[in-house]
Amino acid sequence: MTISSDRSTAVDVSSPKTYEVRTYGCQMNVHDSERLSGLLEEAGYVPAPEGSDGDADVVVFNTCAVRENADNRLYGNLGRLAPRKASRPGMQIAVGGCLAQKDRDTIVKKAPWVDVVFGTHNIGKLPVLLERARVQEEAQVEIAESLEAFPSTLPTRRESAYAAWVSISVGCNNTCTFCIVPALRGKEKDRRTGDILAEIEALVGEGVSEITLLGQNVNAYGSDIGDREAFSKLLRACGSIEGLERVRFTSPHPRDFTDDVIAAMAETPNVMPQLHMPLQSGSDTVLKAMRRSYRQERYLGIIEKVRAAMPDAAISTDIIVGFPGETEEDFEQTMHVVREARFTNAFTFQYSKRPGTPAATMEGQIPKDVVQSRYERLVALQEEISWDENKKQVGRTLELMVAEGEGRKDGATHRLSGRAPDNRLVHFTKPGQEVRPGDVVTVEITYAAPHHLLAEGAVLDVRRTRAGDAWEKRNAAETAKSAGVLLGLPKIGVPEPLPAVTGGCAAH
Repeated sequence: MTISSDRSTAVDVSSPKTYEVRTYGCQMNVHDSERLSGLLEEAGYVPAPEGSDGDADVVVFNTCAVRENADNRLYGNLGRLAPRKASRPGMQIAVGGCLAQKDRDTIVKKAPWVDVVFGTHNIGKLPVLLERARVQEEAQVEIAESLEAFPSTLPTRRESAYAAWVSISVGCNNTCTFCIVPALRGKEKDRRTGDILAEIEALVGEGVSEITLLGQNVNAYGSDIGDREAFSKLLRACGSIEGLERVRFTSPHPRDFTDDVIAAMAETPNVMPQLHMPLQSGSDTVLKAMRRSYRQERYLGIIEKVRAAMPDAAISTDIIVGFPGETEEDFEQTMHVVREARFTNAFTFQYSKRPGTPAATMEGQIPKDVVQSRYERLVALQEEISWDENKKQVGRTLELMVAEGEGRKDGATHRLSGRAPDNRLVHFTKPGQEVRPGDVVTVEITYAAPHHLLAEGAVLDVRRTRAGDAWEKRNAAETAKSAGVLLGLPKIGVPEPLPAVTGGCAAH
């Protein structure tokens, strides 16, 4: 017996094949991987057991071309799978994402045991390409040059019942000299507002209580239709969706961060007081070389306005150290902005050449030891600021959305973990009553570390939520499935939104 659809490969349901998806890079890739998993499950595949480490019938690599040594990492992983594939008849390997879009034919030349190579614009074709490769017994390379379908329109296999990514746009119209993403993801294309809101309402109906609006330049939303206030209108519209408790977005660009967005954030109760605003450099000279269309004064002006409207807002950023031509004076300008902005946390990276970007061939490449020294000074400063800012939270009473798998030591410490409205991670004492991921607890902060907070006293209040109900239902379905009852997984939720990943698609 087989099942099939226009997007699916025929699969023997009496002996379902297993799959594993390995994700590298930014939030857009995380979102795409959820869709890849959904497509495979719609086609009849089932997830490989946790910790299988490549021991699956289909292994998919969703790659990133922005990370340093991304290609070496990919080929190293492919090489380790080669002998396993040779000894396992029928096993298939697929490579997608930005590196696949960039290197396309190179992948099958360097790793001829790969069965499928697909791009960022045609992830919906994966099951068909796997079946075609199996039937024709040769590698299938299919790279679409334009978007075939928004990721959110494809099937999904979400990992959480309480939080979801919602894609509002794809592509990027910027030309930052350190970034190759626009060449791989294409020009910005906005999704219809009605479709976005319909998806959010459907997710809330399934139990999701937190959504993160996702785009490579999320606050440029509306450029397709020439409405500069489209993003702020979208935020306000999210405020009218009953049952939606938390709204976040990532990542905005300072160029497009207008006063109406700040007002919408401050005036819409379910839009969280959290902002990730990439800086990249505090030097006007370096920003110009990066083709970043703002300068230090403009950036600090935005931070000042956000803090005036939302005094408790947590602001994070991305910073690149050692960009070609960066002088000591330029670096000190970055340190100045960090001192002035007082970021809750900063994702700091040493500049490294990305093939295909203008910056890779620029004169004035900075010696490694100089970059390392500046990087260490910046990290030390930011650690001090992060700790100072977290200490200000001690004594505050906060509502936390209970998270799943956020505290690695929770079992040993008899704690649970959750996220505050501003997305700070808080570990809290496990209460006597049952608390589920997605539920909301009220705690008092008693201790601060640079990267987390503790609430060591008794939990002040526990609010059971529909999101917690959805988590419980999903967990019961997974337990029943592992016992041999074919219930399938509800297609709800996504992982708790992580701090923005820098150097990747969303870091513009």
